[in-house]
Amino acid sequence: MFAKILIANRGEIACRVIRTARRMGVRTVAVYSDADAGALHVEMADEAVHIGSSPVGESYLRGDRIVAAALATGAEAIHPGYGFLSENPDFVDQVTAAGLVFIGPSAASIRAMGLKDAAKRLMEKAGVPVVPGYHGEAQEIVLLASKAREIGYPVLIKARAGGGGKGMRRVEHPDDFSEALSGARREAKAAFGDDRVLVEKYVDKPRHIEVQVFGDIFGNVVHLFERDCSAQRRHQKVIEEAPAPGMTPALRKAMTEAAVKAAKAIDYSGAGTIEFIVDASQGLKADRFWFMEMNTRLQVEHPVTEMVTGTDLVEWQLRVASGEKLPKTQSEIALSGHAFEARIYAEDAAKGFLPATGTLHHLKFADTAPEGASIRIETGVRTGDVISPFYDPMIAKLVVHGKNRQAALEALGISLSQTEIAGSTVNTAFLAALAADADFSAGDIDTGLIGRHQQALTAVPPPSSEIVAAAALVASGAGAQAPTRDPWSSLAGYAHFHAMARRTRLRYGEDDILALVSMRPEGRFQVALDAPYDSALDLRAAPRLARWPGHVTVFSGTVGYSFAVPDPLARADEIAAGADSLRAPMPGLVKLVRAAKGETVIKGQPLLILEAMKMEHTISATHDGTIAEIATEGAQVTDGTVLVRFAEEAHG
Repeated sequence: MFAKILIANRGEIACRVIRTARRMGVRTVAVYSDADAGALHVEMADEAVHIGSSPVGESYLRGDRIVAAALATGAEAIHPGYGFLSENPDFVDQVTAAGLVFIGPSAASIRAMGLKDAAKRLMEKAGVPVVPGYHGEAQEIVLLASKAREIGYPVLIKARAGGGGKGMRRVEHPDDFSEALSGARREAKAAFGDDRVLVEKYVDKPRHIEVQVFGDIFGNVVHLFERDCSAQRRHQKVIEEAPAPGMTPALRKAMTEAAVKAAKAIDYSGAGTIEFIVDASQGLKADRFWFMEMNTRLQVEHPVTEMVTGTDLVEWQLRVASGEKLPKTQSEIALSGHAFEARIYAEDAAKGFLPATGTLHHLKFADTAPEGASIRIETGVRTGDVISPFYDPMIAKLVVHGKNRQAALEALGISLSQTEIAGSTVNTAFLAALAADADFSAGDIDTGLIGRHQQALTAVPPPSSEIVAAAALVASGAGAQAPTRDPWSSLAGYAHFHAMARRTRLRYGEDDILALVSMRPEGRFQVALDAPYDSALDLRAAPRLARWPGHVTVFSGTVGYSFAVPDPLARADEIAAGADSLRAPMPGLVKLVRAAKGETVIKGQPLLILEAMKMEHTISATHDGTIAEIATEGAQVTDGTVLVRFAEEAHG
């Protein structure tokens, strides 16, 4: 076994690897960028090496610096985690050329599966079923459009490199093919440095079911059953589970045998995942699944497999990479119970899942599980950490296990309701709504479920009068959660004729709220609210809330309602964005400008494309008008930067 390893990653996966390595007595070396100098994975590791500035191209994608850090610290092997360089065969070559061990498959195996088109041709030869489509080398638009017509619409354009939904477009009609292809190519080029694509038949009711495989250098390959990852938004997974709901013995046998066959075809060693698309339009059948791709690394959702099989896949990775045989044979691996993983992101679900940034001023995860269930939190952040625009905005993975699917689902809902995060917009309410969705609860899922139910799943009810009153109570300086308890700020001071009262202003979204807070007998308070709430309530401070700079967040169920508390001495902002400008919803890069100064545009017309968090976001006109100013291509903008300004006469 290795004495010391370097982890070429960050965040929750780096922390995850460190925990197993520590348990096994293996010392760890972390690497970090400027933005991650104070990160949790740096604190947890035995040693840490700075490798560059915050952008990934100057740090976590610099294989030369990572290898140099491993050699300088005496590490014997490098664990890549997932993402970044984990599936880069050139990096594997760098590692092995330096006399180090890459904790993962060989460069040859990664190359064999790294490009979706070549991998599918290889799988066809190995007798693994592949989805109908064009997987060839020629990339002329005329040829691709012709192939799409032959396949039959709707079709799916997919980047042949990478994953995570980047460089992917569904096309319903031939007239939309050209624009969808351009968008997919731009996104693929930005994310993977390769703009080549393949075109496949879009399955009407697709289920995304994948099989965890594991191989060693002695030619042994086993599977650890399947995971269902069909709950996706924008082609990215949201909630994963194991085993797959509705799985039949016949389909499981066919699918796991195909997965093992695929791994053996490339002499695979280490952890890998064979992803299949399954046509669920007529139920799960053994002849209605097709190979999509292989992820030649550990998956984000690997904890659900660990929960239902009782294994530690990171330990398996370390043992196999150090030359040991697989810890278990196929007959020794069994399923037990059911597990879910929910990905908690800093994002605004109600605004199309726009990534968010911010400081995590308050962070509290579930710490108790219902009887018979268990909870596991995978995170790389702590209270006070910053969600930056440089990396994936995942905050944590909430993993639960129960004796069956219903028990695990109940544990998931309870655990989400106990999660409290303030300082950034998060998706916990959306995750809870999805877990409670009737179709999801029944196991009737496919990759289009979230899209069909998106409005209902992302709708957040307005705060009740009780929630607003609780926020006002804390903002006023009263109640147990008040930041100070001196006589000048307390409402419990002396008043000769009338109870003391304090005016408090709050802002929720676009609403300005006026509240009058008065002290009542026995430590209670009366909060009188102005329109639109128009109510007076007697209450104590709410038990589930957080006070952070300039804000109060009140937690109700799985929703965190955040109220701004204006500084009464601060000068009001006299420059309002109004309807005469469009501002950047997040930090990013102006990738493409599709309109010009002086041009007359109509409502809904795409004006520019903003690239943020490795995804493209279209900024469209909110009304008819004439453009007075527009951002330039290549401009790096911050949250709130004016991207488009309209001429004043547009609203005359």
